[in-house]
Amino acid sequence: MVAERHLKLMPKVIEAGAGEIGREISIDAPPKTVFSYFTDPAKHRLWQGTDVELDPRPGGALRINFGPGYIAVGTYLEVEPPTRLVYTWGWAEEGSMVLPPGASKVEVTLEPVGAGTLLRLRHSGLPEKAFKLHGDGWDESLRELHRRLATTAQS
Repeated sequence: MVAERHLKLMPKVIEAGAGEIGREISIDAPPKTVFSYFTDPAKHRLWQGTDVELDPRPGGALRINFGPGYIAVGTYLEVEPPTRLVYTWGWAEEGSMVLPPGASKVEVTLEPVGAGTLLRLRHSGLPEKAFKLHGDGWDESLRELHRRLATTAQS
């Protein structure tokens, strides 16, 4: 049981196309709850970023501050509660030469599995030199999301 819970903590690398990162993780919460952690700034801040501004509707903006100089910005393309989000992703300051605003796309799908959710994430449009940073970043963020939701479920 402990090993099974540990495996859930580590996002699984899933097959992705050229220029894409793919991740999958099981979360012990229903899709509606997981979706809210992607669309509610107060909840989003618990697992990704230090200051978060979100307007989760097609055409709405997102801005996630990870620390001085590291601000991710994007625009929502698709918002289908509680199962799918698609938004652009780029960097406003540091990293903007490698991945400017609007240069890449993040797709999140949430599939109900029993009382939990299978979260699949694809980040496409990434140049090769951005793979490690974004792969490590999504691994860390998704682990933290899993941890936060596991804590919430136990409360």
